[in-house]
Amino acid sequence: MKDAAPVRQPVPSDRIAVIEGSREREHLPTVVVDDPQDLAVLLAERVVEIVKRETAAKGRCVLGLATGSTPIGIYQELIRRHLAGEIDFSQVITFNLDEYYPMSPYSIHSYRLYMMENLFAHVNLDPRNIHLPDGSVARRDLEAHCRAYEQAVRDAGGLDFQILGIGRSGHIGFNEPGSSPDSRTRLITLDTITRRDAAADFFGEDNVPLEAITMGIASIMDAKEIALIATGEHKAQIVRRAVEGEVSQDVTATYLQQHAEATVYLDLAAAGELTRIKTPWVLESVEWTPGMTEDAVVWLAEKTDKAILKLTARDYRENYLSPLLNKYASAGEVNGEVFNRLRDKIRGRARLPRGQKVLVFSPHPDDDVISMGGILRKLWENDNEIVVAYMTSGNIAVFDHDVERHLDFIVRAAPSLGLKQAQIQEVRREIEAGFHSKQPGDVDSERVQGLKRFIRESEAVSAIAALGLPRSAARFLNLPFYRTGEVRKRPIGDDDVEIVLELLRGFRPDMVFAAGDLSDPHGTHRLCKAAIDRALEPYEGDPQIWLYRGAWEEWSITQADVLVPLSQEELRKKVLAIFKHQSQKDVAAFPGGYDDREFWQRVESRNLDTAAQADRLGLAEYYAMEAYRIE
Repeated sequence: MKDAAPVRQPVPSDRIAVIEGSREREHLPTVVVDDPQDLAVLLAERVVEIVKRETAAKGRCVLGLATGSTPIGIYQELIRRHLAGEIDFSQVITFNLDEYYPMSPYSIHSYRLYMMENLFAHVNLDPRNIHLPDGSVARRDLEAHCRAYEQAVRDAGGLDFQILGIGRSGHIGFNEPGSSPDSRTRLITLDTITRRDAAADFFGEDNVPLEAITMGIASIMDAKEIALIATGEHKAQIVRRAVEGEVSQDVTATYLQQHAEATVYLDLAAAGELTRIKTPWVLESVEWTPGMTEDAVVWLAEKTDKAILKLTARDYRENYLSPLLNKYASAGEVNGEVFNRLRDKIRGRARLPRGQKVLVFSPHPDDDVISMGGILRKLWENDNEIVVAYMTSGNIAVFDHDVERHLDFIVRAAPSLGLKQAQIQEVRREIEAGFHSKQPGDVDSERVQGLKRFIRESEAVSAIAALGLPRSAARFLNLPFYRTGEVRKRPIGDDDVEIVLELLRGFRPDMVFAAGDLSDPHGTHRLCKAAIDRALEPYEGDPQIWLYRGAWEEWSITQADVLVPLSQEELRKKVLAIFKHQSQKDVAAFPGGYDDREFWQRVESRNLDTAAQADRLGLAEYYAMEAYRIE
């Protein structure tokens, strides 16, 4: 069992700022905080309160638990509190929501292993009090197993507190669209969206089980208290449907609107489509800060399909923005103010830094060229000293057939390189035999992990060279948290932070670029950002921090602080640099479940779209644009 990595000391729950606003359109109590770690603290605090209350009252507490990436922070915080003596699990009984079927409890994909690694092995739970659906039970015995699971919950006195996540199809547990509100624990066929979202964990959608055992809607609704948790921008649309939409079988999370003690907990990214977050002026009076004014005017321009400078007083009055208009002498004045703010965000090469030391952190070996290939080339042309630090090896994203292809090359090239062909052939046979015997998702041998790492490193060096940077600009940090050989990673530890801090102290950058993702479906970008943040705390310097987005989204024009225009030729060169990552070309191992296009296609589209949006708003017309936030 893996040891739990050191957990960063969180902000106390009484100091966490909850984002307020009108809840007029929300059918569920909803708590919004800025950061996912804040959610973990709030939920862990609630679990501690309930465990203490229930064990004092009746000698036991019954918790319903969920899996996935969202609850991990909660479990880490509970482990920390247990080790600090703040919570005793000896009288706690747990029931998990679901399990894939069929699924061995010993599989790396099993939720039993997930729970052991992320909670059970680190607290004083009595093993007899741990309950999970059994994915290995014979199909003929499934119905009886599900009835017995329901009975076990009843025998324990029912669930005192149920933690839920939400899938992009709106499911809770594995209750897919169409699930009845009367449903109980049962076998269910998984929705296509659910299987696609799980593909990364199983090294391909074809390997995801077609079915799962899940507690039913009625089983969940029997819990005395329910917490639905969501983090990340990719959950924002379905969260809005669950919170603001009508109750419907199409989105089973909407059933929670009928529960007296259900609360939704969101980070700001997941709450981004709620009316009170996205367009609060529609609901109530707001403070017209420059940022809020910018958001409202751009929203109005897009709603009316007009350029900013063509908006009229009537447009403002007919679209909830009379209070904003009343702050100015005329529509023209507010239009001009916002237009000038947006115009000033645009920085061509002449307005970008010169003669600086620039440190680019790339979570995976291709995020640098995917997200900032345009500005990277411009910064090099401006005589900046640049280091690109690849934080993880990215080796799990290399297919076995790519290793076989490279081995074939080495065998063929051996005579020209003066290598012993027989020895290489022997190693090749050993590696290929391992490939043929392993199952999807099995951890590669250390030798194969190393080969896959070297493939990614050689591609990264080739990509920055295509942008004009010297190969010596690359640094490969190979952070320990990533070195599991699995999709699941360890939490960021002190050893990860120390590697980043050592680079900062050695290079002394004036500027630092980092991934500021809100939508990274696998969590690596968030973990890498956490390592950078922790390293910057003891670091003696004060570099300017620029945030880029990953392969999945782009900063909007209002979110961005800097818009970097690209010519058609510059975008072409950026795409060619992305092509150097041949192991990720055509079919990537982990493309993310939200977009079927190749990475270069997503990049081209989003850079073109940003420029097109600026053009529609009446700003200068450019071929393409990259967007950045300054932290």
